[in-house]
Amino acid sequence: MLQVGLFVALVVALFAGITLGTVNLPVRDVWEVVGFHLGLVDEAPSAVQDQIIWDYRTSRVLLAAVVGGALSLAGACLQVLARNPLADPYVLGVSSGAALGAVAAAVTGWGALAGVGLSGAAFASAMATLTVVFLLAQRRGQVGPTRLVLAGVAVSYLCTAATSFLQLYTNPLELRGIMFWILGSFSGARWSDLGIPSVAISVSMVWLLGRARTLDLMSAGDDAASALGVDVNRFRIELLVVTSILTATAVAVSGGIGFVGLMIPHAARFVGGPGHRRMLPVTVLGGAVFMVLVDLASRIGDRPNELPVGIFTAAFGAPFFLVLLRRSGRGVS
Repeated sequence: MLQVGLFVALVVALFAGITLGTVNLPVRDVWEVVGFHLGLVDEAPSAVQDQIIWDYRTSRVLLAAVVGGALSLAGACLQVLARNPLADPYVLGVSSGAALGAVAAAVTGWGALAGVGLSGAAFASAMATLTVVFLLAQRRGQVGPTRLVLAGVAVSYLCTAATSFLQLYTNPLELRGIMFWILGSFSGARWSDLGIPSVAISVSMVWLLGRARTLDLMSAGDDAASALGVDVNRFRIELLVVTSILTATAVAVSGGIGFVGLMIPHAARFVGGPGHRRMLPVTVLGGAVFMVLVDLASRIGDRPNELPVGIFTAAFGAPFFLVLLRRSGRGVS
C-alpha cells in the first residue's frame, strides 16, 4: 500500500509540475498539448504553447523525477557501502568532479570541440574522479569504507578548489549559468537528457533488488556478511560502481543537487522498514516525488525568476542532517 500511495503521489506531483510554471497557462491548454503528443487529442497546439509545455516543462518534470530517484537510490547504496548513516552520494567526490569538468568545458571550450557538451564533460570528469578515489581507497586489494570516505572528501575539496580557480577566468556573462549548474537546475532539460539516467536507474534497480538480501547482510556488518558467504570486498566494489554511475548520470544532467541522497533513504527506512527489498522502491518513488515538488518550488517561488534547485534541497537537507547527526551522536562523548 505504501508503494501504491507513493506512486499516486508521484502522479499528482507530475500533474502539478506540468500544469504550473513560471508562465501562467490555462490548465485545459496545458493538457491539450500533452494529450496531442500522447495521441489523445487531434488538434495541434500552437508552436509557442507546444514548446513551453512539451519541450520545456514536461521534459524537465520527468527529468526531475528520474534524477530524484537516482540520487536517492545512490544514497541508500552508499550508506550501506560506507556503513555510515550520514553518507550521501557526494561524499565520493563525484559531484565536485562533475562540476570541475563542466566548468573546465565552459571556460576552455574543450567540451564543444570534443562534441560532448557540458553534460558529457561533467560525466567524464565525474567518472575520472571516481577512478582516482577508488585507487586512493585501496589498500592491499581491499576497499575499506573509512578510506573510501576520506579519499572522497579529500578529492572533493581538491576539485572544488580547482573549480573555484577556473571560475575566476570565466566570462561574466557565462558565470551565472555556471553557478546555476553548480547549485543544481533543470532549466536546460531536454528530452534527450532522459535516456541515459532512465536506463541507469532501471538497470541499477533491477540489480539491487536481486541483491537485496546481500544488502541486508552488509548492513549488519562485514563479519556477519562474510560468515554467511558474502564476498564483502567484491560486493563493495560492485556497489561503488553502481552508486557512482547513478550519481554521475544524475549530476551530469542536473548539476550539484545535494542532500537528496541523505534525506530520502532515511525517510524510506523510517516508513518502509530496513529491509532493502521493500525500502529501495520506496526510496526511488520518494526521491522522485520530492525532486518534482522541489523543482516546482524553484519555478514558482519567485516568479518570473527561477531559483536553483540546490537552494531548496539544502534548506530542507541541512536541518535534517543536523537532527540526524544529533541522534546518531547520542551516548557518544
